[in-house]
Amino acid sequence: MTTTLQEQIGDPQQSVTLYGSTPPRAGVSPEACSRAAMRLTENVRDLGLDGLVVYDVQDEHERTDVPRPFPYQPTIDPRIYAQLLQEYTGLATITYKSVGTFSEPTWLNWLEEAHQGFGLGLLALVGAATPNPPPDALSADLAMQLARTHAPHVVLGGVVIAERHSPAYRESQRLIAKAAQGCRFFISQVVYDPAPTARLLADYAQDCRQQGVSPQRIILTFSPCGRPATMTFLKWLGVAVPPETEQAILGDRAPFAKSIQICCANLAILADIAAAEGIPLGINIESVSIHKEELAASVELVQALRTVTVPR
Repeated sequence: MTTTLQEQIGDPQQSVTLYGSTPPRAGVSPEACSRAAMRLTENVRDLGLDGLVVYDVQDEHERTDVPRPFPYQPTIDPRIYAQLLQEYTGLATITYKSVGTFSEPTWLNWLEEAHQGFGLGLLALVGAATPNPPPDALSADLAMQLARTHAPHVVLGGVVIAERHSPAYRESQRLIAKAAQGCRFFISQVVYDPAPTARLLADYAQDCRQQGVSPQRIILTFSPCGRPATMTFLKWLGVAVPPETEQAILGDRAPFAKSIQICCANLAILADIAAAEGIPLGINIESVSIHKEELAASVELVQALRTVTVPR
């Protein structure tokens, strides 16, 4: 019997390997969009993936005072690209959606179209990127409650940001609250410093035990980095990169290989913690750059991370 991605995510005895991609830029022709999906299909065809992730890219300029390293480029509706990738690869997609621009009626309409019109059964919901959203902005919490009520057939996930876990803002408690609302998995931002994630995993397991609930799957994201511009962009996105890690990568004669080595070492550390704490893990590989060498390195990273033991 074939196991669906939904079933894999919900089964703590199974591993999950995903590959993340950004939709083409807004305004591209349907033919160009199709070609992009076909290229990605060729790149990942032999990787033995369990599914794909399609992001919903936001401007995020209000999230930080630091200027954006690259100009923001709006993309096509992620549902269009996700549908194409499902058709071409035969793999299920987890489609991100930022819900901060919706009203309740428009969100429910979008949700129904995503399932009925585009055949999408897994969504990762994200709140407004700005720290001061408009008063009428739909929160991720309310969007999830509405989805659970009106679209119970859709499997819902969210994001986890280990870097904001602190005594004052316990991300671990937030994960438990989200799970109570119907969230069945969480996808992290890119990991280059294992320490924040290690603390979060330990605290999440402890909080789950204290409250008598089972931990949901945590999918850790990894990305290769071999250029200073990409490193700058990763840090702008909020990824914690220790100075010694940045120096080790950019100072190496083979920076892409070095970054892959570091990602594998970080996964090994976190997989051991997750196994000891009984937290089901998954991995998601992406390239935050469209640079040819980094895209190729992301494929190498999938293969390299497979050599690291992930708890099953």
